[in-house]
Amino acid sequence: MDYRTLGRTDLKVSLICLGTMTWGSQNSEAEAHAQLNYAVDQGVNFIDTAEAYPVTPVSRETQGKTEEYIGSWIAGRKRRDDIILATKVAGPSRDPVREFRGGNNRLDRRNIEQAVDDSLRRLQTDYIDLYQIHWPDRPVPSFGTRGLSPISDRPETVPIEETLDALADLVKAGKVRHIGVSNDTPWGVSEYLRFSSDKRLPRIAAIQNAYNLLNRTFELGLSEFSLREDVGLLAYSPLAGGNLSGKYLGGVVPPGSRRDVAKQFVRYDLPGQAPASARYVAIAAAHGLDPSQLALAYVNSRPFVTATIIGATSMEQLRIDIASVDVALDNDVLAAIEAVHRDIPDPCP
Repeated sequence: MDYRTLGRTDLKVSLICLGTMTWGSQNSEAEAHAQLNYAVDQGVNFIDTAEAYPVTPVSRETQGKTEEYIGSWIAGRKRRDDIILATKVAGPSRDPVREFRGGNNRLDRRNIEQAVDDSLRRLQTDYIDLYQIHWPDRPVPSFGTRGLSPISDRPETVPIEETLDALADLVKAGKVRHIGVSNDTPWGVSEYLRFSSDKRLPRIAAIQNAYNLLNRTFELGLSEFSLREDVGLLAYSPLAGGNLSGKYLGGVVPPGSRRDVAKQFVRYDLPGQAPASARYVAIAAAHGLDPSQLALAYVNSRPFVTATIIGATSMEQLRIDIASVDVALDNDVLAAIEAVHRDIPDPCP
């Protein structure tokens, strides 16, 4: 396993981060524990979750179960310091099923303090290594949308400075070691960095955004923050919702797959996805590579990536994904990938 430094902290996190958003819906508690045991045995020390999980599908009845499954594993293992644990607080939502804390889950002090206490209880731990804002309080392009026109902040939108002040107090209290953002923009990252510098508040250590062969938009602005300011990318959706594995080619939807059970994920249901995915899968076949490992190895190799967040519903998927750390793409493969990107750039933002 390869390990990289998380931002400007003293934490070394595994290049492969174990994602968990299917636990509690597609995966049982026993299956979650089996995944954790296997991943840790392979050198994975970085676990990512969220108060909103599972989301395959989203359900009021299952919200929080993912953290509970991790918590029962931590309690049974009694070796909390072996892992670096990341979770997230949900931003505001207009979807009643995604609402928290009475339906007013802004990123203000009240919500953040209650959210972290609830997560600590479910996770059965007294500290979180990386606490992340799951999505901004302000309206921004995210989860597959493009552009921002016009600015549409509401009067109740919580300023970034207020959110950062609340996070700083969690760090002072010892409940959180480091902080990060997710699904944010270059402007958002610059504001967090500005307030942390001007007010001597904690500095964001990472940004968790989607990044894969079908969506390399992170490279357009955020990658420079990662490289110059040490706000490394925690790349989620590295297989583009499973499309880059090739399992959906030809319109096939395997029973129990994400496309089958979580129909709210439509960001990859765009015209350029299928032809681009087919070409990337063909590159893998031509070079004797597993298509999932090709896609993951590409993300692993990017210098602005701190960790690649994988998610698997089966142990076989998990084994393939973790083994991507041993795959190095040669110049011919990288050139073929760039040729597809030139022809079909970022079909699924």
